[in-house]
Amino acid sequence: MSVPLQCNAGRLLAGQRPCGVRARLNRRVCVPVTAHGKASATREYAGDFLPGTTISHAWSVERETHHRYRNPAEWINEAAIHKALETSKADAQDAGRVREILAKAKEKAFVTEHAPVNAESKSEFVQGLTLEECATLINVDSNNVELMNEIFDTALAIKERIYGNRVVLFAPLYIANHCMNTCTYCAFRSANKGMERSILTDDDLREEVAALQRQGHRRILALTGEHPKYTFDNFLHAVNVIASVKTEPEGSIRRINVEIPPLSVSDMRRLKNTDSVGTFVLFQETYHRDTFKVMHPSGPKSDFDFRVLTQDRAMRAGLDDVGIGALFGLYDYRYEVCAMLMHSEHLEREYNAGPHTISVPRMRPADGSELSIAPPYPVNDADFMKLVAVLRIAVPYTGMILSTRESPEMRSALLKCGMSQMSAGSRTDVGAYHKDHTLSTEANLSKLAGQFTLQDERPTNEIVKWLMEEGYVPSWCTACYRQGRTGEDFMNICKAGDIHDFCHPNSLLTLQEYLMDYADPDLRKKGEQVIAREMGPDASEPLSAQSRKRLERKMKQVLEGEHDVYL
Repeated sequence: MSVPLQCNAGRLLAGQRPCGVRARLNRRVCVPVTAHGKASATREYAGDFLPGTTISHAWSVERETHHRYRNPAEWINEAAIHKALETSKADAQDAGRVREILAKAKEKAFVTEHAPVNAESKSEFVQGLTLEECATLINVDSNNVELMNEIFDTALAIKERIYGNRVVLFAPLYIANHCMNTCTYCAFRSANKGMERSILTDDDLREEVAALQRQGHRRILALTGEHPKYTFDNFLHAVNVIASVKTEPEGSIRRINVEIPPLSVSDMRRLKNTDSVGTFVLFQETYHRDTFKVMHPSGPKSDFDFRVLTQDRAMRAGLDDVGIGALFGLYDYRYEVCAMLMHSEHLEREYNAGPHTISVPRMRPADGSELSIAPPYPVNDADFMKLVAVLRIAVPYTGMILSTRESPEMRSALLKCGMSQMSAGSRTDVGAYHKDHTLSTEANLSKLAGQFTLQDERPTNEIVKWLMEEGYVPSWCTACYRQGRTGEDFMNICKAGDIHDFCHPNSLLTLQEYLMDYADPDLRKKGEQVIAREMGPDASEPLSAQSRKRLERKMKQVLEGEHDVYL
C-alpha cells in the first residue's frame, strides 16, 4: 500500500510552544503519514552492514528487517585509537601543546553573538576535540598538578558556559532483576544463584514510584534485566503504570528515561509511542572487542555489534535522545574515553545529534563477582577525575551523569570536573524504595540484593541541601523533552547559546515547586535564598530581559500553587 507524504519544513522559534504538551518539533524532511496519523521519518541512511550472528535476540525481535548500518568496526576504529594514544604521548608532556588544545576547546565551546556556530557545519564536535587532541589530554600525567588543574578549570568553564550551575537530579528504579546474560562483573548475571530474583507487581511499582515522588523526584531511570520472565511487553506496561502514578501534594513523574536491553527499530517505535520516555540509555560497557568477549561470554549481550548499534536503531525510530556509557575498570580508561568520542562523532554524523548523555560509572563490588572486587583495569581517583574532565571537553554539549557509586567527597570533586546530572537517594535492588531495608557496605556483601554497592546513600533532601551549599541549583527540569526540544533540536539550541533562556528559568521553577511541596522550613529558606539570588542582579547566569519577565510571571504562578509550569 502506498503511503502519502507530507513535507514538514517548519521549525519552532525560541519561546514558541507546539500544540500539545509533548508535541515534537517538525523536521526538514519528507515523512510518511501512517494509518494512525503519526509521522515517521523516511531519511535514507548510508551503510550496508548487518550484524551477522547466530546469537538470538528474542527479547526484542526486529520487524523492520530492511535496515542496514555503517560497520561499527569503521567508526569504533581500534587501530586508530591505539595509534592516537601512542603518538600523542610526547604532546601530552608538552605543556605548551596541552594549553593550546585547552585554549582552542574553550574558545570553540564559548558560542556568543560575536562568534556564532559555523553555519556550514552541523557538528557539535567541531567545537569539541579531535581524536588526537583527546588522546593528548587523556595521556597527561594525572600527577602533574599544574596541568591537571588547567584541564579541570577548562572542563568546568565549558560546563558552566553551556549548562550553568545547574545539576539535574534523578533516581534509578529497578523493576526486575531476572537476567539471562553472563556479565562477569554484575550481580544480576544468570550464574549468580545466590541472588534472590524478583519482579515488581503493578501495586509494588506504584508504591515504588510514590515513594520516589515523596522524595521530590520528577525524573526516573527505569531499569530491568534481559529475561523471558520479564518481557518487553511487560516493560511497556510498566512505563504506562509509572506515568499514571500521582501523589499528594503534586507528585508526578514527568520524564522516564530507560536503561533496558537493546531493542529493535520496531520496538523502539513502540517505546517512543508511549509518549512517556525521554532518553534511551545503553552502556556498551567496554568498546574493546576482545575484552567485551571475555566479560560477556554468552547470552544476547555477548553480541558486540548488535549492542553498539542500539543508539542507531533508537535514532531511526525517532527516539532521538540517547545515552551512552562505559564501565570503567574493564579495560584501559584512556581507550574507552577515545572510543566514546568516536561513538559520539558517529551519531552526530549520521543523525545530526550526538548523545544526550554520557555516563561514566566506575566498577564497584557486586554480589558474587570476584572480578568486580578486583577489576582488571582499576581506575584511581586522580585518573577518574581526569577522564571525566576530558570527556566534558571532548563532547561539550552532552549531559554527563554522576552516579551514587562514588562517595560524597568524590562527587563533590567530580562536579568541578564538568558533571551536570546526578542520581540522588538511589537504591539498586528491586523494591528498595518502599521496603524498610538499607544497603550496607563491604562488611555485608553477602546480604546485598542490589546490582552493585553504593558509596553515597544520602537521602534526596540532603543531596539538595548539599548542592545548594556548594553553589549549585538543583533541578528537576523536563521542559525541553516535553516541548519537543530533543535530539538535533536540543543540540541546535545548545550550539546557538540559547539554552540558558530555557534551562535556568525552568530549573528555578522546579526548585520552587520542590521547596513548597517537600522541603522542611530550614531547607525551604535556603532554597528561596538561592532562587532570589538567581533572579536578582547577582545571578550566576544573566537572563535576557524577555526571559526574566517570563520567569517572573511563571514564578508567580508557582507561588500561587500552580504546578508543572515552564518556559
